[in-house]
Amino acid sequence: MATNLQASPLAFSENDKNDLAKQISELGDWFHNIDLHGVRTAPQHFLGDYPHVKWKHLQKAFPEDLNGGSVLDVGCNAGFYSIALKRRNAGRVLGVDVDDRYLSQGEFAAKTLGLDIEFQKRSVYQVDEIPGQFDWVLFLGVFYHLRYPLLALDKVITRIKPGGKLIFQTMLRGSTKEYAAQDDYDFWDSSIFSEPDFPCAYFIEKSYSKDQTNWFIPNRSGAEAMLRSSGLEIVDHPESETWVCEPKSAHRDGRSILEMELDGTL
Repeated sequence: MATNLQASPLAFSENDKNDLAKQISELGDWFHNIDLHGVRTAPQHFLGDYPHVKWKHLQKAFPEDLNGGSVLDVGCNAGFYSIALKRRNAGRVLGVDVDDRYLSQGEFAAKTLGLDIEFQKRSVYQVDEIPGQFDWVLFLGVFYHLRYPLLALDKVITRIKPGGKLIFQTMLRGSTKEYAAQDDYDFWDSSIFSEPDFPCAYFIEKSYSKDQTNWFIPNRSGAEAMLRSSGLEIVDHPESETWVCEPKSAHRDGRSILEMELDGTL
């Protein structure tokens, strides 16, 4: 094809855009609606202009200039957030996912926009094997799709540099209120489990929203309690389903919570 996909949007003729739209379509259905030189990848998304509807709130959690900071995007899908942060002067940006279609879409989108973004096929349960650590780790829209969500969260945390941040987002259902938990509860006190604000995660046995990968969906207090249990300190809450966290106590005596849990010393 003769079209220069890295050209300025102003250089794109209608024929160029038609050609680009055809290539986008050939890559299958897109979950991320990304603007590629004036051509949208998912203009009819059932959630609207997604994930831009999230990004317009979430973007304030990041500096305008990342000044070369590194980014790990776990469950990157087609790379909307990786692209957004690369445009804010991120250095190394690595997107990981298990879905070949999403990875192909992400590689195509990055190439089309002329952005140097790495993509790897890797399970969330393998992220602790990625060499090095990152200034910014994104864990967005993945948690509730996992059968082992806390194991995944603990593994993701190991990739955060000292002083780095985790951006965490999950679907929520149930109460949206905070909950101040006591240090302990009596064995016979079952009334707490009838309180709608008590931390919980709803288990989906079969399917939710026609998606069999929706496993555990927490309420707000449940999400926040699980973040704290993994040694994270919540430092910002820029959007109803999103938290900015720092790994303040994710290590004890030089060992991660993950290591201690796996060998029974936590």
